[in-house]
Formats: sequence, structure tokens, C-alpha cells
Amino acid sequence: MNQRTLANKIKAKGIGLHTGHEAVMTLRPAPVNTGIVFRRIDCAPEVEFRVSPEIVGETTLCTTIVNQVNDKPIKIATIEHLMSALAGVGIDNVYIDISSDEVPIMDGSSSHFIFLLQSAGVAIQDQPKKFVKILKPVRVENEKGGWAEFKPYDGYRLNFSIDFEHPAFQQTAEKMTLEFSSTSYFKEVSRARTFGFMKDMESLRAKNLGLGASLKNAIGLDDSGVMNVEGLRDKDEFVRHKILDAVGDLYMLGHPIVGEFTAHKSGHALNNQLLRALMAQPEAFEIVDYADDVKPPVQYGSSKVVA
Repeated sequence: MNQRTLANKIKAKGIGLHTGHEAVMTLRPAPVNTGIVFRRIDCAPEVEFRVSPEIVGETTLCTTIVNQVNDKPIKIATIEHLMSALAGVGIDNVYIDISSDEVPIMDGSSSHFIFLLQSAGVAIQDQPKKFVKILKPVRVENEKGGWAEFKPYDGYRLNFSIDFEHPAFQQTAEKMTLEFSSTSYFKEVSRARTFGFMKDMESLRAKNLGLGASLKNAIGLDDSGVMNVEGLRDKDEFVRHKILDAVGDLYMLGHPIVGEFTAHKSGHALNNQLLRALMAQPEAFEIVDYADDVKPPVQYGSSKVVA
């Protein structure tokens, strides 16, 4: 179980969900132990963001990373779906060059990013893959009844439950468990789209949020139900997307997790708070790898792998 990067450079273009800005994004191979590195190439000089829980600066409706340059905040918003796809494919090391302040939303899921990564190919590197192994329970809560926690587990399991007062949610499952592997991630959650409520759009746009949102890149909900003509991709697409988001948010650790994540009414803010709480307790985790003769507890697919 060695580290992975891309076999080739690949490029994509699209608009941001919240800013509405068009962005060109180029993903490039990176050496072992580089990690995931974003770069704003439209800035002079270019601004680098090395993924970690500490660089998450904003969590309103998306995960935004922030770097202070000469006392000015330079941002890249809505990185969670791309991060989720990187986690699903098992990419450890990659450079992500972007020409604007938000990652393209594509179709609102991570499936387009997975296609992008698989089209580039996956290169196996000559250093062992590192994992964050949970040793002790860690939990965070908020004042709205939401909570999230890690517990030790021999694998990577995600449990998520949601609770929305809306007719569309009463007709769908509001709980889901994912035993994470590349196969289960691709099949169970990668196509689940982000969602939003029409009643919130006016106030969101007053805050310069949701400016690029449409029924082509999100599930829209009016007072009675789903507005998209094609309906839902899965009857429980809402909770599936929340797991997709969590996979991306938790990958801000820079390594896959060996442990169990459970959350109720959590979002980007609580997910990041949980990571920060974990990092503040060194006795609650360790960084591990697995020898060639030991089967790792998290499995990754081998499609389009280049030795």
C-alpha cells in the first residue's frame, strides 16, 4: 500500500457554485510526501495552500481555505467535492493549480472529479501510504444539537444522520453508513449532488453566496419538494451527499483515516472542529503505514494504475 499521485497532468474548467466565477484548474503529479497542494496561479506572486485542518478559514455552506498574504486573505472556496474525490481514488500527492477563487462545482457531486483523476491515471510511488489511526474517542458538539466524533475502528466507517423539516426529507432515508473503500465510495456516494432551498436564495445572494447555483449543479428544493425535472439520483441522495462532503472535509488531514466517524446534523464547521480537536490531542491518534505482508484496513481500487 504505497503512496499515489497522478500519472499525467490534466485540466478542467467550470464555474464556482458561490462566486459564479469561471476557473481553469490543472492537476499535476507531485513527488512522495508532498501532500495535496493548491495554488492560486492568478495571483502575483502565486499563492500556495498546503492542505491541513488549520488552513480552513470559512465553513459557511462550503469549505474554504485561506492564506494570509501581506495581511490580505487569499481564498479558495468549495474544495470539499474535489477533496472527496481525491480521498476516494486514494491520491496522496498532487498539485492543484487554479485560476480563480473557487473550485468549479461541475454537476454538484464528485463524479466529474473522479472521471478527471481516472483519465489522468494513477501512479504508484515508492514510499508507503500513511494513515491517521484513531486511538481514543474525540467528540465535538454545537448549540444546534449537531455533533461529530471519532472512535477507534479497524477500517474506515462513516455514519451520518440528518434532520431537516421539509417534505422531501420525510420521503427519504435520513441515516446512512458507509464502509469506506474506493469501490463503495464510487458506487454509494460519488454521484450524490449538493442541495439547497429556494427560500434561502435571496438572502444567500445578498451575501454573495450561491451566485453560480442552478438546477444543473445542485438539487433545488421549493416548499413542497424537489424542483429538478429528473428528480433524485438515489432516494436518499441528501444523506449520501453529506457523507461525500464529510469524506472531503476529513481528508484535510492529508491522510486516509483508520477509525470510525459518526455525525448527526453536522456540516463543514463541525467536521473541521473535529479535526482540530483531534490534532490537539496527540494521544488520540498516530500516523501509521502497513508493511507489504499486512493487509491494510482501507482498500483502494487499481483501475488505471501505472507502476
